[in-house]
Amino acid sequence: MQALKNRLVLATAATVLLATPALAEDAKLGFLGGFTGPIESMLPAIFSAAEMAVAQVNDQGGILGGGTLSIVAADSTCSDATAAANAGDRMVNTEQVTAIVGALCSGETIAAANNAAIPGNVVMISPASTSPALTTMDDNDLVFRTVPSDAYQGQVMARLLMAHGIDEIAITYVNNDYGAGFDAALEEAFTAAGGTVAASAAHEEGRADYRAELGTLAATGAQTLVILAYGNGSGQTILRQAVEGGDFNTYVGGDGMVIQELFTGIDLSSVEGMIATRPADPEVPGAAVYAEMAQAAGQDPTANFAAQAYDATFLLALAIEKNGSASREGVTAALREVATAPGEVVGPGEWERARELIAAGMDINYEGATGSIEFDENGDIPGAFVEMTVMNGQFVEVGPAR
Repeated sequence: MQALKNRLVLATAATVLLATPALAEDAKLGFLGGFTGPIESMLPAIFSAAEMAVAQVNDQGGILGGGTLSIVAADSTCSDATAAANAGDRMVNTEQVTAIVGALCSGETIAAANNAAIPGNVVMISPASTSPALTTMDDNDLVFRTVPSDAYQGQVMARLLMAHGIDEIAITYVNNDYGAGFDAALEEAFTAAGGTVAASAAHEEGRADYRAELGTLAATGAQTLVILAYGNGSGQTILRQAVEGGDFNTYVGGDGMVIQELFTGIDLSSVEGMIATRPADPEVPGAAVYAEMAQAAGQDPTANFAAQAYDATFLLALAIEKNGSASREGVTAALREVATAPGEVVGPGEWERARELIAAGMDINYEGATGSIEFDENGDIPGAFVEMTVMNGQFVEVGPAR
């Protein structure tokens, strides 16, 4: 009889345990970006887009059984590798984040990854790091990006220059992973297309005077100056001093230059028609949804790299939900699952629906604000770029840059 009673007690206890819902679990993301430094004016819009994704998760039922998703930020400065490594260390070892959105500049992403994220088994998704150096990192499949590589942007810019009848250029590039990678890709593609690179020279970020370097480039006789730098930093100074010197008649910039602050203190008539490239905002359903959400939140839906930051954040939340815990182990595999076809398509803002599909054991495929995000074996994605031009002191999108 006593044995029977014991079995009944155990059975009742088991029934209670099965009927009790799993406890909710909170999860924390880190955000790394240059809140100070040469891209600081870009940061508010990019971080706000990441925060919007987090808010949607929490407003639509939370994460991991109703837990709260939070995001904490650290300043990785863009240009200081030591600061980036320290910021990454804080995220990984002090904040104990599950995954990281960022960093933004390629050098800070590489520094934070090598010194903190990779040793800590933390997945990073950068919404803005375009250096080809990320492709070949020994990263244990932990470093991803939602923006295409400059290996491709260099090819796009080369074709764009030739299409505009520009067959000779001088290049100045910021001396870091972003600038060097972009320069190498552009030079290779431009010369292969029959163009001439009259001179190419690295410059250091943060200087007040680049006139000597500009004089050397101008001495080649090239009339087109390509500036591969940051519009909040050396890029702005170089463009202003080049205009003042009057040695070039055409200016070209990469994605880091597409920022309105670039024109501070510059004679706008001298940069009218300036050409630039930047990642495209594709005409896909997710782009329109994101634009509507951003406008409703008081954000600029066209801000550089903001949509990419939203996608990176939403993807990491989906990966954590798919993984079933806030543990770092398994996030990479879950990320690849939620980002890749086949699966039930989930778009921007559809957190509640995605959570229900995951709970039902169904595969999902996130199609984001920037389109399909099909990571290859290196964590890279295919992508598209658009041509920008300066009209009346403003960057205006011309159309696809192929």
